[in-house]
Amino acid sequence: MNHLTYEDLYVGQSAAFTREVTAEMMQQFRAVSGDNNPLHVSSDFARDHGFSDRVVYGMLTASLYSCLAGEHLPGERCLLQSVHSDFLHPVFIGNTLRVEGKITEKNDSVRQIIVKAVIRNQDGKKVSKARIEAGVL
Repeated sequence: MNHLTYEDLYVGQSAAFTREVTAEMMQQFRAVSGDNNPLHVSSDFARDHGFSDRVVYGMLTASLYSCLAGEHLPGERCLLQSVHSDFLHPVFIGNTLRVEGKITEKNDSVRQIIVKAVIRNQDGKKVSKARIEAGVL
């Protein structure tokens, strides 16, 4: 976890990490969210609708933006204010996702950073993009 202060942060600063999506993550997300949509829980349903297997919850994928902000940019002093995310391509169990973010703005009057972020799968395909606003305590 980064221990950066607001003054340590700068426009152009970046961070990245990788995470593999597991069946256990899917089960835990289902339990927390209560989302039982068959696209996420039934391989047969997903295949019948043109997918190779169950589709990972979009919000599970997007939850990695919380890790980006809370652990990396800015880190422990993060107060997440908003995340606008777009889901560009489906993610599947077993995919390894690379989460990348770069600070594009600093707003000194409110001690806020804007981070442009993307998530790519193991093939380098962009599966999600986001704009993150985070206050820095």
